[in-house]
Amino acid sequence: MPNRVAATPARIWFRFLRLHQRGHAAMSQRLRALGLSVAQFDLLSTLTESEGITQRDLAERLYVTKGNVSGLVDRLVEAGMVDRRAIPGDRRSYALHLTEEGRKAALAGMEAQQHFVDETVGQLPGADLEVLDAVISRWRETFRALEPKAESAEASPKAATRSAKSG
Repeated sequence: MPNRVAATPARIWFRFLRLHQRGHAAMSQRLRALGLSVAQFDLLSTLTESEGITQRDLAERLYVTKGNVSGLVDRLVEAGMVDRRAIPGDRRSYALHLTEEGRKAALAGMEAQQHFVDETVGQLPGADLEVLDAVISRWRETFRALEPKAESAEASPKAATRSAKSG
């Protein structure tokens, strides 16, 4: 029987990163076959749940900058998948809506994603899924504990800017 390497936090972290990279690459390939990038699919699938949100709200949901979302939305508008609609009383923001083509693309991507999940995580026994869900939930809480509090960032934007420039 071969010697098993100890399950250290570093080993688990790197295994998790490699697993994420493999999954991302495999899902990216499936989405490319549908004519979508991962970023486009993320945006379109988010709009299936929250149609009519602004680019700012979309950026927050996708954990990206408003600038990243802006360029992506521009390309999806040009491709006929997303519509920008004026928000009454707000000349600076637009509500984002899926076109029929955008909705079809999002649903095709969601179907491909579900199939991939079924082929991978879906192959684990139910008891393993329960354990994995509990562990990931606890691990997520350790990340959340490290995130800066929104109130303190709002209270001291200059301090946050200084910190970002020096880091």
